[in-house]
Formats: sequence, structure tokens, C-alpha cells
Amino acid sequence: MSINKEQVKSALSQILHPFEQRDLISLDMVQDVIVQDKYVSFTLEFPEKNEELEEQLREKCEEAIQKFIDKEAIVDIQMAVNLSKRKEMEDSKPGQQQAQQQEILPGVKNIIAVASGKGGVGKSTVAVNIAAALAKKGYKVGLMDTDIYGPSIPTMFNIHDRPNITTTKKLVPHEKYGIKLVSMGFLVDVDQAMVWRGPMATSAIKQFMTDVEWGELDYMIMDLPPGTGDIQLTIVQSVPLTGAVIVSTPQTVALDDARKGVAMFKKVNVPVLGVVENMAYFTPPDMPDKKYYIFGKGGASHLAQEMNVPVLGEIPLQQTLREGGDSGKPIVLEDTESPAATALMEVTGNMEQQLALRLKEQSPTKKVDIKFRP
Repeated sequence: MSINKEQVKSALSQILHPFEQRDLISLDMVQDVIVQDKYVSFTLEFPEKNEELEEQLREKCEEAIQKFIDKEAIVDIQMAVNLSKRKEMEDSKPGQQQAQQQEILPGVKNIIAVASGKGGVGKSTVAVNIAAALAKKGYKVGLMDTDIYGPSIPTMFNIHDRPNITTTKKLVPHEKYGIKLVSMGFLVDVDQAMVWRGPMATSAIKQFMTDVEWGELDYMIMDLPPGTGDIQLTIVQSVPLTGAVIVSTPQTVALDDARKGVAMFKKVNVPVLGVVENMAYFTPPDMPDKKYYIFGKGGASHLAQEMNVPVLGEIPLQQTLREGGDSGKPIVLEDTESPAATALMEVTGNMEQQLALRLKEQSPTKKVDIKFRP
């Protein structure tokens, strides 16, 4: 199997610079990557001549490519001195980084993470409809799809075009129903798999926050990937989240993972605005007084009581809710009188109430400084 450039960059992103404590890709040291079958060539750029460091990194690069890609790969590495790299590395020091991070999403008043412990619970459906409900109320809203590996926003808004780029190399978000939208799904073909390691995925999320023309927004809704991994940590380290909304279904296996999601946000001092119970029950259209609790009953209420967080609402299973997600029409805008739309509007209203209480009673959230101990 032939090697490609993305595999090379992914492998080299695993190598930390011994002095800068950042990987070679994020330091922009890897240039002029050429790949042909099993032959890999690239240049490593340094701010100054250092033969000992050059040899050390040469060996690590060869080992990484042969370990993570192909043990028979032929690796040809050139060394070069680029004096501009000195300034770039100085700018990446902690003091400069903090000054730069203060400018991330400067025009956004409230940043809300919509999260879940596991996939398949309808987190994106809830995020999309909360964003649509807020826009319907007249707020300026952005929706950032941070699920690099399984983006849902393109389908749920029926947008598959690539976004425009400004003369200053910034991405212009798509806009529909009054919502500004960014997703990795807008940048790759629908059948293309994102075979990326963690550092590359988190780098993409940082670009969504810094290299997009978001403008002034009342709300930024972040549709997070399932779990409590790299992307979640990158977000809480990059921007001060105003609060988090946790989505779960009533069944025990989903609640177990939702519990971990609540615990993660509490651990990093991000207020949990509440829990949303999706697929709470099913009411047949011809029997509006009946409720069938297919996945269990009241699981989110028990979890919320246990974790001391509010329940924002219960959303029923409804065919038009699923159809709206597949056709690109959020149910709160398309089938406004339906039980699911009514429930989602209540969820959004309750979230706003909890947010008002949070802003009144608690000090503003700060970015999280996470230090890992060996």
C-alpha cells in the first residue's frame, strides 16, 4: 500500500521537540513533503544550526515513520536553517500563547458545549435544534461541529459545499436559518475518512476557533464528539466555556457514560447547565395519550439528582424529528407544533434560565490550565 502525505504528517506529529515541548507539525518544522510509493522525503527547518539536535530528530522521524506507517519505508530527511523560525518559536512560548489565546472568539458572548458520554444518543440533533431555537428567538448564533471523525452538521443542514476563503486566508462560515456553521464535513468529501491522530484533530479545532470569520455572536454552540478525550480538553484549554449541556438516553449504558461527561466538566470547573433526556418515550401519532418508555423511564432525572444538576427536558421519539435531521430542516423550525419541537423549545428556554442563574451567581469561566503528571 502506498504512503500518503497525511500519514507522514500524522506520524511526525507524535514527535515532541525536546526543548519546545510541542510536536514537529505544530511547530511547522516539516516542509516540502514528497511521497512516492514507499519513498518519503521532507525537510526539517531549524531556527539555528544544531547538529546534535538535527541528528536526534532525524532518528526519531525515521523511527516514527517506520513504526506508524511502514517498517520498509525509505526515509530521506534534509536539514535547513530558517531564521524566521526563531521568532515563531518565541511567539509560541507560554506568555505569548496566553496573549494570543485571549483573542480566540473575542466577539462571542456565550460559548455552550453540547456533549455526551457516548455516541448515538442524539447529541447533534439536540445541538442543531438548540441553535435553531436560539436563532428563532432573534439571537446571533454560531454552530461549530467539533466532531472531526463523524461530522453530522452538513447532513443536518443539507449543506455540502466548501466554504469561501477571505483575502486574509480566513474561512467564511456557511449560514442557514440565521446560524453560522463550520464543520470538517464542509472541507472533505462525504465518503472520505479522517484517519488522523489526536494532534491533527485538535489542530483542526483550534483553526475552527481562530481562522474563521465568526463575527459578533450571542451564542456559540459547540457540538462535541462523544467521550472525554483530546478534543474536549483542547476546547476547555482554549476558550472559557460558559456552560455545558449533557445529552443522554434513559438506558443505563448511556447514563453511565453521561455521568462521566458531567464529571469531566465539573473537574475542569465548567458549569453543567443541565441534562437533556433524548428518546425519552414514544407516543404513537394515532394514540396521543399513550407513552411507551422504550429505553427506560426517568433515567436522566435520576442522574441529574445524583450529580446535582438540572434536567432541561425530555424529548420524545418522533419520526419527523429524525426526518428533519436527514433532510436538513430542524424540527423547531419545520414542525413547530409537534411534541419534539415543543420539548426542544422548552429545553432551550430552560438552558437560558440556567445560564442566567449561572452568570448571576458564579464568576466567569476561565480557560483551563491542565498539567499532566507522569
